Amino acid sequence: MLTQLSLFWFDLLRDVIPNHVLPAADFPPELAAYRAQLDGRSMLCQKTKPLPIECVVRGYLSGSGWKDYRATGKVCGISLPAGLRESERLPEAIFTPSTKATAGHDENISFDEAVARIGGVLGELVRAVSLEIYKRAAAYAEPRGIILADTKFEFGLAGDQLIWIDEALTPDSSRFWPADGYQPGRAQPSFDKQYVRDYLERIGWNKQPPGPEIPPEVVEATRARYLEAYRQLTGHELM
Repeated sequence: MLTQLSLFWFDLLRDVIPNHVLPAADFPPELAAYRAQLDGRSMLCQKTKPLPIECVVRGYLSGSGWKDYRATGKVCGISLPAGLRESERLPEAIFTPSTKATAGHDENISFDEAVARIGGVLGELVRAVSLEIYKRAAAYAEPRGIILADTKFEFGLAGDQLIWIDEALTPDSSRFWPADGYQPGRAQPSFDKQYVRDYLERIGWNKQPPGPEIPPEVVEATRARYLEAYRQLTGHELM
């Protein structure tokens, strides 16, 4: 489902920025024997040099952004109006990059820290592109019953060209909320992996490896939410 939804968004928003997906016709002959297993579950992609940051855009105040705001009145160094509630829509979407941790958890950083890692010109470009993708995707999703609260993008370089890579606007990289139940001032029901996070919070997991076994009923309930998000966004069932 994540692969198919990513392909959907990469195709829908390909005019914003090139992405790393190559035509299926270029499928390597040496993998032909595995075609049945790989169809629908894989993407043939252009190799790039990934940027060492994750590009997060937030249109609503939730998750780590909400915690940051309650403590400082800011999110990743960006000052926000006083008195905002949890899950409230922001006056405008904000770009809040994070580290790309090889172990442990990613950490939110300021735009200046992102520039220190990738340079000013590239920093301005990924900010502008990230905000445009978010704006377009959110406008597409909302009339289809889904609020795109926030999302994470990754980019890479192919020579000097910036390429959109990894996944695109999936429940694993985004917060999807049902629009018909949206009510600021509280946490929202969601179509994303927040359901798993909530389960782990309830059992008191200390967020240290190894992770606990996830019960089948939690897996199935999460899968059902993912499939519903896919159906509402694409307009058809997952084949």
